[in-house]
Amino acid sequence: MPLTAPINDRLQRIDHARDLIFQGRSEAQVSGVPPWIAQSWQRCLSMGLHPDQSVGFDAISAQHMRRVQEASRPLVQAAQPVLAELARAIADIRYFAILTNAQGIVVDVHGPVDRQDRRAEVIARVGVDLSEKAVGTTAISAALTELQPVWLHRGEHFFQNNSVYSCAGAPVFGPDGLCAGMLDLTGIETTERPALKHLVRRSARSIENSWLLSTAHALVLRLNWPGNQPGDDSDGLLTLDADGHIVGANPTARQMLSLSPDTHGQTLHASDVFASSWESLFDAASRQSGTQELPLWSGLRLQTQALQPGQSATQPTAPRPTKESAPKPLKDVQTDMIREAVNQARGNVAEAARSLGISRATVYRKLGMPKA
Repeated sequence: MPLTAPINDRLQRIDHARDLIFQGRSEAQVSGVPPWIAQSWQRCLSMGLHPDQSVGFDAISAQHMRRVQEASRPLVQAAQPVLAELARAIADIRYFAILTNAQGIVVDVHGPVDRQDRRAEVIARVGVDLSEKAVGTTAISAALTELQPVWLHRGEHFFQNNSVYSCAGAPVFGPDGLCAGMLDLTGIETTERPALKHLVRRSARSIENSWLLSTAHALVLRLNWPGNQPGDDSDGLLTLDADGHIVGANPTARQMLSLSPDTHGQTLHASDVFASSWESLFDAASRQSGTQELPLWSGLRLQTQALQPGQSATQPTAPRPTKESAPKPLKDVQTDMIREAVNQARGNVAEAARSLGISRATVYRKLGMPKA
């Protein structure tokens, strides 16, 4: 009961925002939804789409799908173990996972899909086109356009037919720094769960790291700022060939080092980034000397650990559960998402609570924190 009024009020704000956009107002004149949603609605209108149209959820041709599957093979292979774990984590909340390529074509599906429910069946099929031009505003099209994690609920979709879905989405970037696809978590007429935006972002990060580490390299550098020891999926990851050339990086490393995506096949050298001998990185890996602080040409310093392929970090990531191991309890998954939200908000509980759509009291209770 306490949640009914706020939810109804939010849905009314969404409906009011839709009315304004469909009357021709600009996104700058609309409140009640984030600007990127209003912009997507306007793009849909400019494509000649109407919110009352039925959505076909059409699949691409078999020939086109063969090309998509071949191009998406590295993405799908890297995502397989992550999606298997993710499906276990969300099994109790009636959401399932969809992986698409950068054009919004479904390339993999995991989780508890109710194939008797046509609303699930039509979207949870490999080969279905879920791009903005095909199905309007969705978490999938928004994540691929904004290149940021998003949460989309009911009336925030463009088409009325899609208002049964609630979705969290995050882009997935390849080792070259370009967007290769996106990961989506979808529920049908189920409880709104904005916290899933944090889970899908973390899962996308795991896919990116798995993909990067599966590519050929002679050395991997785990990067973090001083005071934060390398060892988990939040690290920046940089891979080098035997001559010190940078062959790949995850988005975190690209942000730390101000690296642009590799759009023209141009490769940088480690010496272009680190203001120290690049050969010493290989020496550190062979000695397994742990972490060290290295200067950058920017004047900053990074905590760095150099590893040869197959070597483990000083603080290794938790092992992936085997088929025989029990799934992580849902309450622990929820607590992890809340803790990550607080970390993202740099300890600001009020900001974390707003991003998750829950009360501050819930954050304090779930984390066992004393109330401020």
